[in-house]
Amino acid sequence: MNLDTLLGPLKGATRREVGGAQVDVVRTGNSRVKRIVYPVGFRWSKDMKPVVGTELCQHAHVGFLAAGHLNIQYADGTLEKFVAPQVVAIAPGHDGWVVGNSPAVLIEFDFEGETVERLGLRRD
Repeated sequence: MNLDTLLGPLKGATRREVGGAQVDVVRTGNSRVKRIVYPVGFRWSKDMKPVVGTELCQHAHVGFLAAGHLNIQYADGTLEKFVAPQVVAIAPGHDGWVVGNSPAVLIEFDFEGETVERLGLRRD
């Protein structure tokens, strides 16, 4: 599968752009499946922080990195590196950025406000 196929239209999806990232959302019962395309040079603390107003991303992310390379850093300095193809589980309280010269494509499963509790993604 090439990048063009991953970026093609998704049937039934609602598309929006937030902080430079392209987000396609499909509702599935009481959850959502998202395809998030993070462009080259994207960094949460630079692109999203001004939009949401928090120091770090407070959302959990669970899914599959289909393309690209993401680095995630938590407040305590812990660094996680994700390189496609790879399953990802990211707890709230992180910064994240695209590494390299290709966009990162994340397929994410979102249980609205229950993702952290349902999937046990709390960092203490």
